[in-house]
Amino acid sequence: MRPINDAHVTEPGLAVVEVAAADDETAFAVQELLATRCAVAAADRTTHEPGEPGVRLRCFLDLRQQPDA
Repeated sequence: MRPINDAHVTEPGLAVVEVAAADDETAFAVQELLATRCAVAAADRTTHEPGEPGVRLRCFLDLRQQPDA
């Protein structure tokens, strides 16, 4: 995955979350769970690093905002 950009964490309440999971379904379920609690810039795909188990997903959270309903 690319390095985390300073702009993603410039203020209190902003966070970057990386999820490691066995499969896409699990990674997206975690992202959906986070989206019920705060505003999320959701990922639309996972990545897989050759030689490493499972998949990874990175999403960006804004704890200052309520989730879209």
